[in-house]
Formats: sequence, structure tokens, C-alpha cells
Amino acid sequence: MAFNWLAAGSVTAMMFLTVSDVVLRLFRHPIPGTYEIVGFLGAVFVSFSLAYTSVQKGHIAVEFLVEKLSGTAQRVVELATTLVCALLFAAVSWESVLYGGSLKATGEVSLTVQIPLYPFAYGISVGCGLLSLVLFMRSAGILMNVRTPDSAG
Repeated sequence: MAFNWLAAGSVTAMMFLTVSDVVLRLFRHPIPGTYEIVGFLGAVFVSFSLAYTSVQKGHIAVEFLVEKLSGTAQRVVELATTLVCALLFAAVSWESVLYGGSLKATGEVSLTVQIPLYPFAYGISVGCGLLSLVLFMRSAGILMNVRTPDSAG
């Protein structure tokens, strides 16, 4: 939940920064690095909102084919897709840690405002890792229920 609040705060900051930059441009005093900062805040927003959105089942799901299957078959498809997604986001999380370490070792910073890049790679890793954990937990729950008979027979 705390990560979701950080995501909400980053969207709010993006909004205020963008509006402020537009208004100040009218007076020929734009905010330097607005584009970079909004990009960084976007990374925080997306990565930190992933897990909470998944817990709330807020992601888009296209089920027009799956809903025609039996209850057990639906759970098997859900288990397979959830496990694949959990593994994918675990891999993204791990690669983000490695990339963050590389950015830190080389001292990479943004071009305009010289903000270090590695904390954002680590933030993406945390967000994807939390999503992976949520998906693994959901997979375990699905797996425990797969053995139960369909209510339809």
C-alpha cells in the first residue's frame, strides 16, 4: 500500500511539474530538466503501482475464450498465465538490479539535471519484484483450488 501511495505522489508531482513548466514557459523561464524528471517520476509511478493494481485485479484481462472453458480448465489457464507472468517479472526485477549496479558503477547521470540513474533502476526492480511476489502467491492460491471439482459438475 505504501508503494501505491508513492506512485500516486509521483503522478501528482508529474502533474504539478508539467503545469508549472508550461506556465513558466509563458514567461520564458522553463524549468530545466522537466522532461527528464517527468520520465523518472513515470518510472516510479508505473513500477510502484504494479503490485497493488494486481492485488486489486485492476489489470485488463481478455477472457472471451477462457470463459467458455470448464471451471477447472479456466483455473489451469489462469495458473499457467500467472506463473509465466510471475517468472517474467522476477526476471525483469533481477535484470533491473544488475542494470542498476552497472549504472551505479559507471556513475551514469541524467543529461540536464545530473540525477543519478541507478536508484530508478533499483526502484523498477522493487516494483517488479513485488508484482512477482503477488503473482507467485496468487499461483499458489490457484494451485490449491485446482484440485477442487467444478461447481458445474
